Amino acid sequence: MPSTTETASTGNGAKRGRPGYDQQSVLRIAVDVFNRHGYDATSMGILADNLGISKSAIYHHVPSKGDLLKLALDHALGGLEAILEQPEATSGAADARLEFVLRQTVAVLVDRLPFVTLLLRLRGNTEIERDALERRRTFDHKVAALISAARDDGSLRQDIDPRTVTRLLFGMINSIVEWYKPGGSLSPERLADDVITMAFEGLHSTKP
Repeated sequence: MPSTTETASTGNGAKRGRPGYDQQSVLRIAVDVFNRHGYDATSMGILADNLGISKSAIYHHVPSKGDLLKLALDHALGGLEAILEQPEATSGAADARLEFVLRQTVAVLVDRLPFVTLLLRLRGNTEIERDALERRRTFDHKVAALISAARDDGSLRQDIDPRTVTRLLFGMINSIVEWYKPGGSLSPERLADDVITMAFEGLHSTKP
């Protein structure tokens, strides 16, 4: 069991854990390791090596590798799910709500890039992964409903199956995790603008 000193709480209620790390810093490093090696292939020993601490020291921060995974996936999914609770996503014209949701999805993806990357690479081998995948499907279905609503009110073209539109949109946005480099010349805001332009206007030139 950890000592009283090792588990003392910080001002915001989080546990400090072992000196040099708090739970969030352990989580960030763990997510990076999961993304590089794969969750299944990552042992507590590999995590300890990357953290530069003993395996037993990790347990001062989290009970298990699975708890690290759950914390990481909650961080990714919580950001996405919060988008759909915003007033801009729940009222107004369907196409405006869709644009808001897509723009904010890009923002969350960039802000929480390693965490969303981990989410998108899940295989569903554990109960934690399957629960996360179900939450992701629920989010996808709600966005698909927005696409259908915008299509039905005439805001979007009707000659393409809405399921195809949904898959293409998510395919484009999800691919960002594979190539986007934070801090580069392409800002998150410009990236979101480009995604929206591609989604709503396509590649046709505006020249006569």
